[in-house]
Amino acid sequence: MATNLLFLSDIAWYSLGINCGGKAVTVYGEKDKTFEADTYSAGPSSFYQSTTNWALSSTGYFSDSGSLEDTLTNDDEGNLTYKLTNEIPAMANPQLYRDARLSPISLTYYGFCLANGKYTVNLHFAETVFTNGQTYKSLGRRIFDVYIQGRLVQEDFNIVDAAGGISTVVIMNHTTAVTSGTLEIRFYWAGKGTTGIPFRGVYGPLISAISADPADFEAPTLPPPEVASSTSPGGIVGAVVGIVAGGVFIILILVFGILWRRGLLGQQNTLEDDLKGVDLQTGKFTFRQLKDATNNFDKANKIGEGGFGSVYKGLLSDGTVIAVKQLSSKSKQGNREFVNEIGMISALQHPHLVKLHGCCIEGNQLLLVYEYMENNNLARALFGPEESQLKLDWPTRHKICVGIARGLAYLHEESRLKVVHRDIKATNVLLDKNLTPKISDFGLAKLDEEDKTHISTRIAGTYGYMAPEYAMRGYLTDKADVYSFGILVLEIASGRNNTGYRSEEESLYLLDWAHLLKEQGNLMDLVDPRLGSDFNKEEMMRTINVALLCCNATSTIRPTMSSVVSMLEGRAAVQILVSDPNASNNEMEAMMKHFESTLGMSTSESQIQTASSQGPLTSSSTSVHDLYPVIPDSSDWDNRNGRN
Repeated sequence: MATNLLFLSDIAWYSLGINCGGKAVTVYGEKDKTFEADTYSAGPSSFYQSTTNWALSSTGYFSDSGSLEDTLTNDDEGNLTYKLTNEIPAMANPQLYRDARLSPISLTYYGFCLANGKYTVNLHFAETVFTNGQTYKSLGRRIFDVYIQGRLVQEDFNIVDAAGGISTVVIMNHTTAVTSGTLEIRFYWAGKGTTGIPFRGVYGPLISAISADPADFEAPTLPPPEVASSTSPGGIVGAVVGIVAGGVFIILILVFGILWRRGLLGQQNTLEDDLKGVDLQTGKFTFRQLKDATNNFDKANKIGEGGFGSVYKGLLSDGTVIAVKQLSSKSKQGNREFVNEIGMISALQHPHLVKLHGCCIEGNQLLLVYEYMENNNLARALFGPEESQLKLDWPTRHKICVGIARGLAYLHEESRLKVVHRDIKATNVLLDKNLTPKISDFGLAKLDEEDKTHISTRIAGTYGYMAPEYAMRGYLTDKADVYSFGILVLEIASGRNNTGYRSEEESLYLLDWAHLLKEQGNLMDLVDPRLGSDFNKEEMMRTINVALLCCNATSTIRPTMSSVVSMLEGRAAVQILVSDPNASNNEMEAMMKHFESTLGMSTSESQIQTASSQGPLTSSSTSVHDLYPVIPDSSDWDNRNGRN
C-alpha cells in the first residue's frame, strides 16, 4: 500500500543507493550515502519492488548447481560461504563488498520517480568467487555486458581484468540522462566465459552496489518522504493516516490469511506473477490478439496436440501466418524450460532454426508464437500415418540432411552462444512450404563452455537418439548432437524409425541393422524402397557412411558438424572406419539395461518409437513433444492435401 501511494505521488527522488545482495549500509564521508538493503531471494524468473523507489528483475536458472544462490555473502571472518576462501576486499567501505547479487542470465535494476536530469551512476564490483593461486579454481572467467538506459556501455566486462585482480574493487561510473523519471541498469550474460569453475553453475553477472546521484544539478535539502518529521502538522496527519492504514492493513491480512488457509484463495502464483518483470528478449502478444488470430482457438484451426497442449494455425492482422503453441497446465514443461526455450531461440537466428515471433503471458495463459511451418515435422513426413506422409525424393531428403547439419554447425561453432540441443530427432525438425528443414524445441538446450571438455549434467532427451556416453554417464558435449544427427540421417535414408521389432523376443535397432548390412556388403539394402532406383547412388552411399561415422561409439571419433556439411556436399572425403557391430550392440544392450533398471520397465515397454508406419508416434523425451504433430482430421490438413 505504501509503495503504491509513493509511486503514484508527485514526490521526486534525487538519488539511488542499493547494497546489492546485502543489508542497508551507510557510507560516511563528505556527503553521507545510504545504500538500501537488497536481500530479496530471487528465483528463475523474478521481479521485486522495494518499499522506496527501486526494483529489480532477474531471469535465468543456475543449471546443474545445487548450492549457488542469487546472493553471495562473506561472513564476519572474511571467508565466503559455499566453502570458498576469498577475503573481503581490503579497502575503504568494505561493507559494500561483503555481499553481492548474482544472476544466471539477465539482471536489471530500476530507479523510479527520479527527478529528470543528468546522473552519475556508480557500479561497484569485486570478484569474490574465483581464487588466486595456481590451481584450476583461478582459471574462472566471468564475462557479461552492461547496459544503462538501454545503451550498451560495456561489452564483455570482466571484473578481474578491470580491477587488476581477484577480490579487488573496481567502480565503473557513467553519466546518463533521466528524462522520464526512470533509470534502468541492466547486466546481461551472453554465454561467454566459464560456467563450471570453481564449481558448476558459476557464471553470469555479479554486482556489489549501485549508486546514482545528480551530475549537473543540486538536489534539494528536503528529507526524503519516508522520514518527514512527525512533529510537524503534516507529519502528525501522516502519522494518524499511517496508523489507521496500518490497522486496516493488518485486518485485511488476517482476513486473507483465513481465506488462504481454508483454500478459498489460490495458494500458487499465476504464471504471469512468476514471470512478472522478466525480460524475455522476444516479442509480446496479448491473449486477445492470439484469440482473434485463431478464431477463438477454433477446433478447425488446430494443427497439433501433444503433452504440452495444443497448437493452432493463426492469422495476424498484418497477414502473417503463425503457429500458436498453447501450453497446457498439465504440461511437463515448467517455467524453467519455458524461459530456457524463449531465451535460447530468441538469441539464435539462422535459416535452419525455427523462428520465434514472440510469446503471450496472461494469468495462467502461456503461449508461444512461431513461424508457421506448412509441412509440419519430418517424422510425420517420413513414417507417420499414411495420410500424413509426404513423397520425398532423394534430392529433397539430401537437402534436408544438409540443412539440419548446417543448423547444428551454427549452434555448435558459429553462433555467439555455443549450444548443445540435446534432443535432435525427427519430430523436432520442422518443414516449411519449400521443405526447408528447421530445428525446433530448445527446451532442453544447454550452453556449451568454450574452455571445458564436457558438461556433466542430468540426462534428458529421447532414448534411441542419445549418444552412449551421455545416456550412460551424463557426459555431454556437442558430439552428443552429432550422434543424434547420425541416427536421424539413417532414418531419412531408410524411411524407418530407429527402433523396430523383428519378433516378440528381440528387437533390431536401425543402427545395428546398418552395421550388419555394411559387414555383409549390402549397405544399399538400407535405402527406403519408396525411392525406387532413381537416385544418385554415390551420394546415397556417402550420406550413409557419414551417418555411420557420426554414430561411432567413441565420441572423439565423431566429426564436427561443419565437417559433416563438407562431407555431405562432397567437398571433403568421408573417413571410412572398419565397422564393429559388437560395439554398437554392446552399447545398446548396456543402455537398455540401464534404462530398464532406472525406469523399471521391460524391453518392449522401453521402446521410444515403433517401426510401424501406421502406428502412433510416442516419445519419452522430457522436453515438450514436437512443436505441432499433424491432426489429419483438421481442415488445415485437408486444404494442404488438396494443394499437394
